[in-house]
Amino acid sequence: MKNFFKRLLFPPLWMIAVLVIFSAVTVPLALIKWGSESPFSYLAYVVAFYTVCAVTAFFCVVFPKKYKEIKKKIHSTAIGNRYMTDAAFRTHISLYLSLSFNLIYAGVNILSFVLYKSVWFVFLAVYYFILAVMRFLLAHFTSKNKIGENLQGEFKIARACSYILLTVNFILSAAVLMILYQNKGFEYNGILIYVMAMYTFYVTVMSIINIVKYRKYKSPVMTTAKIITFSAALVSMLALETAMLSQFGADMPQQSQRLMIIFTGAGVSAAVIFMSVYMIVRTAKEIKQLRSIKNGK
Repeated sequence: MKNFFKRLLFPPLWMIAVLVIFSAVTVPLALIKWGSESPFSYLAYVVAFYTVCAVTAFFCVVFPKKYKEIKKKIHSTAIGNRYMTDAAFRTHISLYLSLSFNLIYAGVNILSFVLYKSVWFVFLAVYYFILAVMRFLLAHFTSKNKIGENLQGEFKIARACSYILLTVNFILSAAVLMILYQNKGFEYNGILIYVMAMYTFYVTVMSIINIVKYRKYKSPVMTTAKIITFSAALVSMLALETAMLSQFGADMPQQSQRLMIIFTGAGVSAAVIFMSVYMIVRTAKEIKQLRSIKNGK
């Protein structure tokens, strides 16, 4: 019995993946189409409960051991070891990965605009394109210059990205206005909203940790890359709030929903403006000091 329950609680990874996909498909169908009295709904709920137990057991017991094994294998390769130990190389790789995702998101939203003729997708496409431009500038600079060797160049590219980051507020303001007055917004159906909630909180927490963590390298490029990630995470928090209100805010007064969106949007916008202005002032000061030192020599 002990072995049976152990195999039941710790199924193979491929089975967990199948269960997650099955639950992600059937639970929304049970909630929206089948109804609470359908036997298919009961099956979906039972499987979903078992999936949650199996996934929780995997991440609490199995994953830590697997993570150590995977980490050891990564360190055994030259590129993997460099990625894990070289912060500059890791930043360079993450910039190109983030740039690729931003371009994909921008392309998907442009396609959505062509299909659905909604200006909402234009704002999203422009937002992701702005993120892509900043990350392209940083990635292009790091491909031509080793991080830490050309500080004046790093401060200049960081200042340029800070100016570009200010334009995010125009897109953010437009998005908030569309959410308030045209009932536009983000929607995540079924179990996807919980996945996006976990992902958003994880990205936000990690972006804060990385801003603090990478300060010790005293690299404007690294700091700017982490600030861009943090700004994107803040916008994701606003997106999650609108999705949560759409999904669970049926009993909440409309005025209260509008106030929450206004305050959150204003807070995100203020944070982005503060970080942008701070980086502009700081980089201008550092560039001036470096020029005076160079001229003095």
